[in-house]
Amino acid sequence: MQGVRVLEVAQFTFVPAAGALLADWGADVIKVEHPVRGDTQRGFINVGGFQLDPDRHPLIEHPNRGKRSVGIDVSTPGGQEVLYEIAKTADVFLTNYLPAARQKHKFDIEHIRAVNPNIIYARGSAYGDKGPERDVGGFDGTAFWTRSGVGHSLTPEGLGGALSQGIPAFGDSIGGANIAGGISAALFHRERTGEAVELDVSLLSTAWWAAGASMTQGMETGETMRSLLPDDTGPSVNPFMANYLTSDGGTINLCIVSPTGYIRDAFEHLGLAELADDPRFSDVLPLIENASAAAALISAAIGGKPFDYWRAHLKTMKGQWAPFQSFLDLATDEQAIANDMIVDVEAGIGEQPFRVVRGPVQFNHEPLETTRAPQASEHTELVLSELGIDWDRIEALKKAGAIA
Repeated sequence: MQGVRVLEVAQFTFVPAAGALLADWGADVIKVEHPVRGDTQRGFINVGGFQLDPDRHPLIEHPNRGKRSVGIDVSTPGGQEVLYEIAKTADVFLTNYLPAARQKHKFDIEHIRAVNPNIIYARGSAYGDKGPERDVGGFDGTAFWTRSGVGHSLTPEGLGGALSQGIPAFGDSIGGANIAGGISAALFHRERTGEAVELDVSLLSTAWWAAGASMTQGMETGETMRSLLPDDTGPSVNPFMANYLTSDGGTINLCIVSPTGYIRDAFEHLGLAELADDPRFSDVLPLIENASAAAALISAAIGGKPFDYWRAHLKTMKGQWAPFQSFLDLATDEQAIANDMIVDVEAGIGEQPFRVVRGPVQFNHEPLETTRAPQASEHTELVLSELGIDWDRIEALKKAGAIA
């Protein structure tokens, strides 16, 4: 993406996450923030009950790495003039503001295209830029988790209630990747045809795409799949596809989707070698017919030894399985580290580096360079001077409150 300039007028994580990926891929991403408040998310100092340092802020660092921040008050005529001057030099305009705000502050598509007809205009929204709820805002907790059916499907029916979303900005980050992919396609299309398109991604459509296999199945069968409680093996006909508790409260997930060719090896690794010769379990059809009995025996076997034993012992098993891990477990996972999933970046404040998650795309097996998120309005003077705006005008804009 080197040579591509992205002008981002967006807050929170959905949409800024797209800018972060594009920055990782080499784009010059200019993030517009309010000259006094900055991105509203900078003020989130308590997330999920955890107190955060506003100077070392995960919800700023994750979706804003690699960008340059310019403080502009887009509600002022002077701020709008500066915004348009940046837009003239940009390939992409990226926003998640609602239609009313885009119109009020004159950065909707017609305003931006008036100064740059060749710009790609990308919008992120809660529910889409068409229909009766076009003007309704939302977060991933409402649009991605609650309304979409994702939260419903991941909440066990036996729980008797609804699970809250335990991952801040979950749908936001997935949706940001969708937007970054869409922008890449739009740039390719413009290169091939000369046409600059507008594109939309919503949190609702992100959730339905992420759950698309289940949604397609549900629309076909009229049935909805639900997560299960830990002690409920459910209606599965495959005992090699379930979560099993270990003796010390850990969980091992068996995921041998098609048992053909794996039955003997799996039973041997589970310490149940004799079951491979039991006519109830020795082939796929009888295994399916006697799935509940097999699951009970597997549950007892795995429940007889601790988590660390199974994690080491099952490494040579041919079939698929995984240890049930936390995010913190993954931060020290040798496979995650080997694949460059985590990177230390220079912190904006303090000597201790900031550990962030790299984007999911890797080119030629080489980790992409990732740099820290900017401080609010950190690059205002630099970017404006690059545009040819002289110091007298910069000073006048500052005095008028149009820029930081």
